[in-house]
Amino acid sequence: MDKNTLTGFALIALVFIGFSIWTQPSAEQRREAFVKDSLRQVEMMQAEQQKQIEEQKNKQEEEQKSIEGTNALFAASAEATAEPVVLKNEKLELTINTKGGTVEKAVIKNFKDREGNKDVTLFDKEDQSLSFILMAKEMNINTENITFEKAEQTDSTLILKTTAGEGKDITIAYTLGKNYMLHMKLQANGMEGVFPPSYNQMDINWKEKCRQQEKGFSFENRYATLTYHKTEGGTDYLNEMKEKVDEPIKKKTDWVAFKNQFFSAVMIAKDDFADNALMTSIPQEKGSGYLKQYEAKLKTFFDPSGKKPTELEFYFGPNDFRLLQKVEKESSFSKNLQMERLVYLGWPLFRIINRWFTIYVFDFLTNMKINMGIVLILITMLLKFITYPMVKKSYMSSAKMRVLKPKLEAATAQYDKPEDQMQKQQAMMAEYAKYGVSPLSGCLPMLIQMPIWIAMFNFVPNAIQLRGESFLWIKDLSTYDPIIEWGKNIWMIGDHLSLTCILFCVANILYSWMTMRQQRDQMVGQQAEQMKMMQWMMYLMPLFFFFVFNDYSSGLNFYYFVSLFFSAAIMWTLRKATNDEKLLAKLEARYQENKNNPKKQGGFAARLEAMQKQQMEMQRQREELQRKRRKL
Repeated sequence: MDKNTLTGFALIALVFIGFSIWTQPSAEQRREAFVKDSLRQVEMMQAEQQKQIEEQKNKQEEEQKSIEGTNALFAASAEATAEPVVLKNEKLELTINTKGGTVEKAVIKNFKDREGNKDVTLFDKEDQSLSFILMAKEMNINTENITFEKAEQTDSTLILKTTAGEGKDITIAYTLGKNYMLHMKLQANGMEGVFPPSYNQMDINWKEKCRQQEKGFSFENRYATLTYHKTEGGTDYLNEMKEKVDEPIKKKTDWVAFKNQFFSAVMIAKDDFADNALMTSIPQEKGSGYLKQYEAKLKTFFDPSGKKPTELEFYFGPNDFRLLQKVEKESSFSKNLQMERLVYLGWPLFRIINRWFTIYVFDFLTNMKINMGIVLILITMLLKFITYPMVKKSYMSSAKMRVLKPKLEAATAQYDKPEDQMQKQQAMMAEYAKYGVSPLSGCLPMLIQMPIWIAMFNFVPNAIQLRGESFLWIKDLSTYDPIIEWGKNIWMIGDHLSLTCILFCVANILYSWMTMRQQRDQMVGQQAEQMKMMQWMMYLMPLFFFFVFNDYSSGLNFYYFVSLFFSAAIMWTLRKATNDEKLLAKLEARYQENKNNPKKQGGFAARLEAMQKQQMEMQRQREELQRKRRKL
């Protein structure tokens, strides 16, 4: 770029700057524009507020009309007194209010809550509401506004009834099973004339503020999700970290679950929930005592003639994989519910590992009635035993490259220039091929272990068997184990330090140091120098893990700590048991055998060497072609 061009660009820049300054509005104009913008924003806010007021007013008027219409239709029931009715068995206690005729409180027995009480309250009337809305010809009938009368009652059954005139009534019948299932039938009798001729669906509006049940809010919140099962298409859920309001579900669904980490409230429809249901999940603030605000707007079958009742089932209980499998057998709907999917086991590959290996081993060990901390240690030992042949193969491959390092340095000494790296790699591959060593054989077996780590990452936080179980200094394996807490949230750290997380990170540093030393011992020339720069990144990873896992369950951190401890112990043992001189002598014998019998030469290193030679030849041909073109 010459002097004249630079001068031209400078002049153009000065013109643009001068023009922008000249066209800039004055201080009075800017102030006037600011006032106008402010007034416009105020007007928009007032208009939006007025719109919201009008919408709220219209909604209240519609609700009042619905209440008045419902009271007029069910005049006899309007004078009834609302009262709570309790259904219970050995595992569940449900309170049903005759006002509305739905469950207003669910208590799951024999699971301690985070305050130490012997039972867990899943929700009460302040947290949850459920209403059935029927679109009649002249009004909307909302069961929330109806006070039902008790027709029959036992410890496990209840029939509620409301009358709309002679020969016209609505009944709701509940039957509590032996475990955590509640069956419900809603039936209208003699009310065909109240509804339009083609009316065959009723609306369901279900809301719940999902309670925080565990000690660690952030960790539990990751596993609190509004989950649903499509009639055709499997299980899905709303994003647990994002706010979703009236998210449309385009396909029909079998059930909807308001789920937290270890417990769920599930509604199941015999005749499916119609497509285009609207689902809402709004994360709540830490310290509020709640995880999510859930809402489901659903439609399902309704027969105004009363020939066929609307049937629903409710599950109020723990997210236990084996228990949820049994629920399908207890259900009277004969549907493939797949409710065990409420226990998240990871993506397909990791789910397969957990589903067909981890859970069976875990069940076997827990049935032995041993401490859950010991169970995690035994699972770790079993996994290390299974993967030991791969780990040994990986280590021996590294050891072979370590003892061959002097020969590799001698073979590549003449290739120190940056442009000679291709020849250097080719010379190294040639040496590996001579001794029948594959440089990648040490990496591939280690990669096979990664799915196990990730599978356990998904399994341990969802294992309800760890909830409330203590081990050594750990009071609860399902949540973090603080050695110090300070009450205020610090960015990336939280409000505590978890001891098992610290142990995991320290073990990770130790294992990284041993691994890097092993890799450094086998690297040649510039590779060893590059490794020195890489080691700082390897040391930073445990620090990164600390910020991620400090809020995770102590059971998961303890498993990773034990796993890394055994990995380091295995590596140390293999290092002590390996005689470098004998290993080198064995490689030399193999080299002589391959030298005397060329047909035996081969393997991955030889193929890689051949590929590099081919690439070198192709590169040489391209350079020759480019030289010829330049001459022309």
